[in-house]
Amino acid sequence: MGEPLKGGVIGAGVFGGHHARKYAGAPGAALSAVLDTHHPDRAALLAVPLGGRAFHKLDEFLEACDVVTVASPASVHIEGALAALEAGKPVYIEKPIAISLADADRIMAAAAKKNLVVACGHQERVVFQAMGLFDIPEQPLRLEAVRHGAPSERSLDVSVVLDLMIHDLDLALSLSTAEPLAVEGEGAVDYSGGWDRARAEVTFDDGFTAIFDASRMAPERKRTMKLVYPSGEVEIDFISRAFRNTTGFRLNRDYADAPGVQDTLATSVEGFLAAVRGEAPRPIVTAPEATRALDLALAVERALEDQG
Repeated sequence: MGEPLKGGVIGAGVFGGHHARKYAGAPGAALSAVLDTHHPDRAALLAVPLGGRAFHKLDEFLEACDVVTVASPASVHIEGALAALEAGKPVYIEKPIAISLADADRIMAAAAKKNLVVACGHQERVVFQAMGLFDIPEQPLRLEAVRHGAPSERSLDVSVVLDLMIHDLDLALSLSTAEPLAVEGEGAVDYSGGWDRARAEVTFDDGFTAIFDASRMAPERKRTMKLVYPSGEVEIDFISRAFRNTTGFRLNRDYADAPGVQDTLATSVEGFLAAVRGEAPRPIVTAPEATRALDLALAVERALEDQG
C-alpha cells in the first residue's frame, strides 16, 4: 500500500472531529494536521491525541498533508477546497460541496486542471448500496422523504435545505435517471434567521414525483422514505433500520449489519482514499454529483422564496 497518506482536516468542530478520527483509523492513512484559524486551541485538542499537529496558517497546514478534508462551515467550503486543490491536494468536502453553483464550478475546474480527486460527503448512498436499492431494475414513480432533527447550533450558516434536505435530494437524483423539471415549496423561518423547516415537491421529466419534508425544529428525530415503483413499494425507517418491500425485487434485510453501513462516514472516507490511490475508479460521491444535488437544493430555496 506504500506510505500512509497524510490526512489534513480544515475545521475542528464536530464534523472536523469525526473526519480526523476517520483518518487516524483508516488503513493506509494517518491524521497529520488540523487547521482551525478561529479556534486554534480546539484544533490542538483534536489533533495531538490522534498523532497529528495543529496549524493556524493555511500554507503550513497544506505542506503537512497529502489529502485534505474540508469540514469547516459550508459558507466557507470554497476557500479551503480551492486552496487545497491549487496546492495539488485531493479533497473530500463535507456536504454541501459549496453554497453556490459558481463556487462548485470553481472547485470542479480547479480539480480538473490538476487531475485531482474530489469527493463529497453524501454518505447516505452507502446505505442504499447495501440495501440493494440501486439494483432495482425499475425507475421510481414517487418518493416521499422525511428528515427531521431537533434544534442544534450546528450548520446555522445555511438553510435546512442545504443542511438536511440535501441528503434526500441527492438520494432521489441517484435513484432516477430523469431530470428535475419543476419545483414547488413552502417553508418557515424559526430561530436561525433562515429556512428551518421546508417542504418541497419536485416533478421530473419522466413523471417521477419526489416530496421532501425537512425540519431542524422537530421535537424528535425522524428519518423515513417511501419509494413507489411500478411493481410495488419500499418503505424505510432509517432510525430503526427496518423496511417493508412489496416490489418483488430482493433487498438486503440485513443491510444494517453490513460493515460499510455500520460506519458510513468511514466507508465514504476510505472510498475517497482508494480513489486517490488509484485503487477505485471514483469516490462514492463525485463533485459533479454533489453539484447536481446543490443545484436542486438551490432550486428548492428559490421555490421557498416564491411561496405564497
